Amino acid sequence: MARALVTMPNTAKRGDVIEIRTLIAHPMETGYRAAEDGSIRPRNLIRRFACHYNDGRDDVLVFSAELFPAVAANPFIAFSTVATASGTLRFVWSGDNGFTQTETASLAVT
Repeated sequence: MARALVTMPNTAKRGDVIEIRTLIAHPMETGYRAAEDGSIRPRNLIRRFACHYNDGRDDVLVFSAELFPAVAANPFIAFSTVATASGTLRFVWSGDNGFTQTETASLAVT
């Protein structure tokens, strides 16, 4: 299991644009590098990131990204969204070998 960090405000005024920053610790192996014994290391990439905003009425996809082998280990993703209503943001990273990591954060909108 990877370690994920999410940084965002806990509260915002309705209509405010909020910045969300995420970082996940993951080895990110491309499948092209050789190991010490000369064998090729198996590919192990995070392939997709998505953020859903659930305000109690709708579960809206507010941001998504496809990641490729050139992305760094421990991918950092920053994006913005509009605070529309109090709710929960769900962050999902998915990748090779059945990898999935989900984190949530609450946002109180006044």
